Amino acid sequence: MKCYPVDTINIPRGETIAYRKAGTGDKAVLLIHGNMSSSVHWQTTMEDLEKDFTVYAVDMRGFGDSSYNNEFSSLKEIAQDLSELADALGMQKFVVVGWSAGGGVALELAALYPELVEKVITIGSVPITGFPMFKKDAAGAPIFTEPLKTKEDIAADPVQVAPVLAAFAAGNRDFMRMVWDMGIYNMAKPPEVDYELYIDAMLKERCLVDMNYSLMTFDMTKRLDELKCPVAMLQGEKDFVVPLTWAQKSHEDMAGKASLVAFGSWGHSPMTDDFEGFVSALRKELVK
Repeated sequence: MKCYPVDTINIPRGETIAYRKAGTGDKAVLLIHGNMSSSVHWQTTMEDLEKDFTVYAVDMRGFGDSSYNNEFSSLKEIAQDLSELADALGMQKFVVVGWSAGGGVALELAALYPELVEKVITIGSVPITGFPMFKKDAAGAPIFTEPLKTKEDIAADPVQVAPVLAAFAAGNRDFMRMVWDMGIYNMAKPPEVDYELYIDAMLKERCLVDMNYSLMTFDMTKRLDELKCPVAMLQGEKDFVVPLTWAQKSHEDMAGKASLVAFGSWGHSPMTDDFEGFVSALRKELVK
């Protein structure tokens, strides 16, 4: 994996946003990572795209090498950060590619700043109705009639959150590897050298509770009219994090505002599962 240097920009919202840049093509592409990751996870994609595009991969607030001076409670706030980054970089019109949680941020960015976003491409995106979280019973199973409501509830979750927070605090690489092997790298694992860099990036996250709360409360259903650009949804049929049925429901709810293409060889990390197929599908959407 080719590694790209990290640059930073101080934005008016009081944060320092880290990013990587590749290429000098006429069309600009902004890559937004998901939860428990960073711009490091985009580097193989950047290496392919840099031949034809100008590519920026960001670290969202509280991830990677970006600052976490202020807590946040919505994906909208992260989108506002990225609009200020785009302004500082002189990006006047660009395509936004959002993976997982980054897909929700991409949609928020397009809705808030239609003059900036030419197109949104999502990959295994959080549904437009949000990512639900529920209380757990004594066996650790979700109680679907009892949704979590507060950040305090989320932080105390004994299955999805508290163990991850403990792993972050302890720098527990084996735990992070187990989580990703089970849920994200269920189809294929990255090369070991790359995997170690990805784990380094995972352990830099400081905003897990904020991000989970933002995903849980995310809802675009009443704001779809604010989306003025095309939206392309790319989805893995074997995605354990965002099941295909969730993507299909989002596509249905978007009522003609988005296209959906499902891929049988993809899980939640198509850049690992089927890199050639992934970049081919991504490039096709970038030039439409």
